[in-house]
Amino acid sequence: MRTGKGVEWAMHTLLNLAWSGGGEPVATAQLAAGHDLSVSYLNKLLQQLVKAGLLESVPGARGGFRLARPLASVSVLDVVLAIEGDAPLFRCTEIRQCGTIGERCPDSSFSEPCAVKIAMGRAEAAWRQALAEQSLADVQAAADAHAPTVAARVRQALGRD
Repeated sequence: MRTGKGVEWAMHTLLNLAWSGGGEPVATAQLAAGHDLSVSYLNKLLQQLVKAGLLESVPGARGGFRLARPLASVSVLDVVLAIEGDAPLFRCTEIRQCGTIGERCPDSSFSEPCAVKIAMGRAEAAWRQALAEQSLADVQAAADAHAPTVAARVRQALGRD
């Protein structure tokens, strides 16, 4: 299964906000500068995360964005759904009924759902279940284990030290 870059940027931004510490809002420009990302592009993603209840938007000169809830209560699937929506990844167009092959099959051949659609549906359900079982706290712990200084470096990059 494939997700777009928006999911990757959203996950990194949520992690960076967690590593920034203190729960104080971080400006979009600071978050974007941390990874040389367009402010307008990141702001669009941040608004989607706010709408999904994963971030809070804080207005004002010292405003920005902060986590709306602990990473332990945010699944990877929550992020995917916030950025990409819940439309199925595979859409069966009933190719089996097209062309000369479809014309040569009796109508009864199409009385059951398409086997390809069923197989893809099972795969997508398993993928979504695996994403739902991983919290962003799990991802953060793995990142911390792999790169123990990442939290300090994020705080430093965001001017939080």
